[in-house]
Amino acid sequence: MAIDYRDIITLEPGKRGGKPCIRGLRITVYDVLGWLADGMTEAEILEDFPELEEKDIRACLAFAGN
Repeated sequence: MAIDYRDIITLEPGKRGGKPCIRGLRITVYDVLGWLADGMTEAEILEDFPELEEKDIRACLAFAGN
């Protein structure tokens, strides 16, 4: 089932330089993609950042794929 990242990824000009963030948090899509690229697993990211949910990570991947 495809996730609609538009319900999760937010753009706010005054937050993190207008970069796409997750649900209004100060965590950007690029942060998550960077952690994944550095070899972190989804479980490790969720453990280190409990404010995130599995669907947030999937939304970042969907956003990057567009």
